Amino acid sequence: MKRLVASGLFYPISTALGTSSYLCAMHYLSVENLGKSYADKPLFEHISFHVNEGDKIALVALNGSGKSTLLKILCGIEIPDEGKVWVHKEVKVVLLDQDPVINDKRNILENIFDHDHPVLNAIKRYEALTESGQEPDPEQLAMAMQEMDELNAWHFDAKVKEILGKLNIHRLEQEVGTLSGGQKKRIALAKVLIDMDFEHRHTLLIMDEPTNHLDVQMIEWLEHYLGQEHVTLLLVTHDRYFLDAICNEIIEIDDQQLYITRGNYEKYMEQKAARLENEQASLEKARNRYRKELEWMRKQPKARTTKSKSRQDAFYDWKEKATQKIKAAELELQVKMTRLGGKILELKKLYKSYGDKVILKGFDYTFKRGERVGVVGKNGAGKSTFINMLLGKEPADSGKINVGDTIVFGDFSQEGLQFKEDVRVIEYVKNIAEFFPLADGTKVSAAIFLQRFLFSPEKQYTYISKLSGGEKKRLQLLSILFRNPNFLVLDEPTNDLDLPTLDILEEFLMDFQGCLIIVSHDRYFMDKLVDHLFVFEGEGVVRDFPGNYSQYREIAREEERFKSEQEREAEQQKAPKAEAAAPVAKNEGRKLSFKEKRELEQLEKEMPDLEAEKRRLEEEMSTGNLGFEALQQHGDRIAMIVALLEEKEMRWLELSE
Repeated sequence: MKRLVASGLFYPISTALGTSSYLCAMHYLSVENLGKSYADKPLFEHISFHVNEGDKIALVALNGSGKSTLLKILCGIEIPDEGKVWVHKEVKVVLLDQDPVINDKRNILENIFDHDHPVLNAIKRYEALTESGQEPDPEQLAMAMQEMDELNAWHFDAKVKEILGKLNIHRLEQEVGTLSGGQKKRIALAKVLIDMDFEHRHTLLIMDEPTNHLDVQMIEWLEHYLGQEHVTLLLVTHDRYFLDAICNEIIEIDDQQLYITRGNYEKYMEQKAARLENEQASLEKARNRYRKELEWMRKQPKARTTKSKSRQDAFYDWKEKATQKIKAAELELQVKMTRLGGKILELKKLYKSYGDKVILKGFDYTFKRGERVGVVGKNGAGKSTFINMLLGKEPADSGKINVGDTIVFGDFSQEGLQFKEDVRVIEYVKNIAEFFPLADGTKVSAAIFLQRFLFSPEKQYTYISKLSGGEKKRLQLLSILFRNPNFLVLDEPTNDLDLPTLDILEEFLMDFQGCLIIVSHDRYFMDKLVDHLFVFEGEGVVRDFPGNYSQYREIAREEERFKSEQEREAEQQKAPKAEAAAPVAKNEGRKLSFKEKRELEQLEKEMPDLEAEKRRLEEEMSTGNLGFEALQQHGDRIAMIVALLEEKEMRWLELSE
């Protein structure tokens, strides 16, 4: 009865009467009747919801509906027009913005550890000495390690190393201004996760597109990391596998209203379809009633009784209901494709390197009509370089790229929209063309074409700089498709696009008759659209895998398990020979470093102390003499101790072995 319930949301407590009661999960945040408008256009009105400890909530809406604005209001960065946000006084709100602000003039270490806290400062000093790439001064190192000992900072340092390692963040002394946008986003993510882990229990983590610029291995690790029970999360993401793996609730903003679904993305889609069906049925019912009332109105004489007057008033209510329109705006992708000839694209003996880094080593491939290829590999493996070579943006070191005469490339690049100066949306599109050809042979004006891409007449006169990230992506897609390409090259097309737009884009691409190359870390998107993969494995090796990404990952895991078993068997076969040759060294393993020895000693001191503290707290809770607040604090501390003990025991086993 003293142990934690598996859900992590309730803590059983012994009472004076010998029965048990429950402490509800801590209430983190409440939103009541919130509203926000820009330039007299409402983003959302009268929305209310709650976040409790352990909740993992996804926020879904069309681009431009106010998702990012809502997140900033919750963090206190923006102010709502109406309503209020309540945050528990013990809760710290941590935001990963879609475009995080990072100080380009400071190095990676300074950006990540910018809090003035003794433990963080100690870790920063220690990491600066050990990660500099040079032999540290022995005296300074001894002082730094003594400080780490005194502050009991080794455990947290291990967590920091895990986060930095998994996000491929190294060379901590490097100035941030020299890094790419994707590297900066990973640094911002690392900072947020470290802040959250440092605060531990009472942190509300708010994330806007956290998987952008992460490779799939990083995304899978982040899924596991955020899936921990103590993490409370509100996020915006386009990655449906990521959403399904983490979130247990979905909040949708649609037509300024808010809808809540308990469950995964599939459950949300089912509920939304049912809601729209009910709205349509209600509208049909109102129209039928309106027709009857309209007929009655036409037949009635001018002088009416009081009874007919009330029916007349009701008539106008029915008229309003019957004439309303259900907002079901969807992206319309109906563009004409240039005819494909017999010759598509031939790659012959391609070589490409950057210094010692080999991207391609004699790569050969001939594309066929209608081929759909996914390009995958770790960040930095050369995927974007390969794409740029196909498009003629970068030359090969040697080899030939032969492009068919009828090929019209559509280049949906990561760089996004390119424009010399800020212009209005309609001006940008008219500079491309006044009229746009459609698949049925007709043409439409620039304004109508924009409406098909969900740019309302009002939005068309907005400056491009004022658009959301997803709206800019839609405009970029428009500027590509108007050229009627028959060979689409999509480099991270899902970044910043909302889920409804992604669904429409997927349907369009499934019906697309031309060739398709996709570079993406969105596993759902890849699984749905590609027939085979180019897997960049490093050192110039590109593997042609016949299947989608999930199939590849399953095969790759099997190969990794088989390789590990082979290595283990090889070690076991070597073991008897090694024992015979050197019996004295029978029980010797890899020697621990000085730092690892210190860490092992520290763990052996910390774990008994934590066990003793846990027993003491449980005994105090079982007396029945504690007040509500004290019980909640004891329960929170016990949950924290259980999590710490699990981590420390795993690390102790690693070091002991």
